[in-house]
Amino acid sequence: MTTMVDVAQRAGVSVATVSHVLNDTRRVRPGTRAAVLAAIDELGYTHNTLARSLVTSRTRSIGLAVSAISNPYFTEILQGVEAGALEAGYSLLIADPHDDPQHERKVVRLLHERRVDGMIVAPSAEPAEMVDYLARRKVPTVFLDRLIGDDHDHVCAESTGPVRQLVEHLADLGHTRIGLVAGLPGLSTTTERVRGYREGLRARGLPFAPELLAGGNSEAAGAQHATRRLLAAPEPPTAIITANNAMTIGALQALRGLGLEVPRDIALACFDDFSWADLFTPRLTAIAQPSKELGATAVRLLLARLDEPDRPPRTVRLPCAFVHRTSCGCPEPAPPATPPAGSPAAQERTRTS
Repeated sequence: MTTMVDVAQRAGVSVATVSHVLNDTRRVRPGTRAAVLAAIDELGYTHNTLARSLVTSRTRSIGLAVSAISNPYFTEILQGVEAGALEAGYSLLIADPHDDPQHERKVVRLLHERRVDGMIVAPSAEPAEMVDYLARRKVPTVFLDRLIGDDHDHVCAESTGPVRQLVEHLADLGHTRIGLVAGLPGLSTTTERVRGYREGLRARGLPFAPELLAGGNSEAAGAQHATRRLLAAPEPPTAIITANNAMTIGALQALRGLGLEVPRDIALACFDDFSWADLFTPRLTAIAQPSKELGATAVRLLLARLDEPDRPPRTVRLPCAFVHRTSCGCPEPAPPATPPAGSPAAQERTRTS
């Protein structure tokens, strides 16, 4: 079996230098690092991370607990977490709490028992038991997407302002009856998006009508029921905002079942963009969250916590982007104009294509 001594001899360096390269415990000159990595690759050496963890009490692994891994939003967050962990030399253990407080506590305990160095968790609407478990055991943790208090590290996207922007955009198009399909009660994202909805109405001088706010429980099936309730109101909305991408699917299913066409019969805008939103007819106007960057930022924040366990807690907020398409009733954006042949712009286009 190939050992670190073999690698050191092949690379022409000391065993200590090989250890520093493997464990990233000291800066090594780029040429020396390249020689060590080449020797590792040539000899097929496998680093014994288990033995190292017994010495350092670190496993260089991160636990990730997020619900609905099949949800495109969390899938992209997972990609960001995985990339950030891999870049830092950490492995990833993943569990799905299903947004259920009891299951959440169970999977967090199982991840902890596998000796992860820290955790990234998207908490449920009732996370008290899980938070207490982690606090009692002093597990370094970053809470993702949802806020649970000032005493913890968080990474999340802005929610209030972007939903306000959607409301204002629809109001500027002439809509005075704007409905919201809101998320699961108890989540900070739900609270903030409802706040943004009400702020948008107030900014445009529109009254808040309770019958135009319906809970979709952050899932497609709940959004179907919520959309039908909204449209059964004596004065139904002429535009609807959905508060996450799963509920967008449910709302579209309900509208199709009712024989309504977007945007001819009703305008639709959604919080959460996803890769195939641009393929719908009409194309969905949406708020795009920086999903991968959320995941990568969570890893950086967790590694900072591991390096400085006693530093003050931090909450990092990332901005969203308004993606203007046609489901809100706006016309299709005109394609960029083609400059006349022979013009400087046309010549520049030819040089860069």
